[in-house]
Amino acid sequence: MVFVLDKKGRPLMPCTGKRARSLLDRGRAVVHRLFPFAIRLKDRFLEDSSIQSLRLALDPGSVATGLAISRIEKCTTREEAPVMHIRFLMELTHRGLQIREFMARRAMFRHGRRSRNIRYRPPRWNRARKKGWLPPSLKHRVETSMTWVNRLMKLAPITDLAQELVRFDTQRMQNPEIEGVEYQQGTLFGYEVGEYLLAKWGRKCAYCDKEDVPLEKEHIVPRAKGGSNRVSNLTLACRPCNLRKGAQPLCEFLKKDPERAKRIQAQTKSSLRDAAAVSVTRNSLLRALQATGLPVETGSGALTKYNRVRLNLPKTHALDAACLGRVGVVHGAGIRALKVKCQGRGSRSRTRLDTFGFPRGYAMRTKMVHGFRTGDMVRVVIPSGKKTGTYVGRVAIRATGKFNVQTREGTLQGVWHKHFKILSRGDGYSYS
Repeated sequence: MVFVLDKKGRPLMPCTGKRARSLLDRGRAVVHRLFPFAIRLKDRFLEDSSIQSLRLALDPGSVATGLAISRIEKCTTREEAPVMHIRFLMELTHRGLQIREFMARRAMFRHGRRSRNIRYRPPRWNRARKKGWLPPSLKHRVETSMTWVNRLMKLAPITDLAQELVRFDTQRMQNPEIEGVEYQQGTLFGYEVGEYLLAKWGRKCAYCDKEDVPLEKEHIVPRAKGGSNRVSNLTLACRPCNLRKGAQPLCEFLKKDPERAKRIQAQTKSSLRDAAAVSVTRNSLLRALQATGLPVETGSGALTKYNRVRLNLPKTHALDAACLGRVGVVHGAGIRALKVKCQGRGSRSRTRLDTFGFPRGYAMRTKMVHGFRTGDMVRVVIPSGKKTGTYVGRVAIRATGKFNVQTREGTLQGVWHKHFKILSRGDGYSYS
């Protein structure tokens, strides 16, 4: 699918790639942007075109968020679920964990400077946080998701929004017997333990690694041996493995495979960080979507899974977004999803530090050399020499004027800047 804009840059209904090539070849359109690919018509206005209903749905996750644009086919009766025709799929990978590691490293450096009694910024202990404050690693997930919602709304005539509201009650996962005042002092979000276990154990049997089979909740320490219903004592097993294990302890059941037993015990101790991130940011993202002024539909993770299984679709973030909410039939599930990864725009700090926080080098003061910035998408045409050929990739600038280019085949080093041509400016994301 190709996004289409009118002569004034207003969004029209998307078209197929074949139609876009025809318009470009006949000179009726020009390329507006490469990622996602969009064209702008020279002889068409919004008033002369018909617009249909398009829904932009989001499936938020801790590591990645799926986005899907679907054309809504109107139903004949109110009770009938709408038919969705997928027009665009995208998977957005966040960098929240990287932000968290950078902040922890910065705090470690500051603490070290204070202990060495050298110049440092005094600790700030009396700052008040505003209502609705989120840590930068979580705020990044909300802001990048909204950045792409706003971008896609400028490229397509979106009429409806949808978001999956996944609810994990991490407190009840850790202690299912909690109740009364003790529970009221915690988080009351409700939970979906089944969805959490599927994500935690990779949607396969913990004992035989079978996939695409019915999985059952299984107690690692059997209930008959004093095991609890806590999520840390639960795993997923296929029916045959569950029956064979019965009330046996894990080490006895896997005595012929001790490495797997150790791996399962280590996996049970994994943190609830991802579940907590989704629970904390879901309402902030919903409020941001509602602020756009478009109607917002919400759906649970269980309903999304029901739709996906009923329609026999593979498990991906983008297709989960297309199956969100009240959906009858989904067409076009075979189209490729655009993979977008948050890379950042670099750092304002010119000093490069080693593991211990001491300077190991200094970056250039200028961010642009001969009209190029690090991260720009370029085409390189080398007419002669060992590197003769045409290459497309990301550029890394150097003060000498000889740049490196990261291509699919590898890194091309030391290419003279006069062989470069800009295709797309770096915007902090990588595309595939």
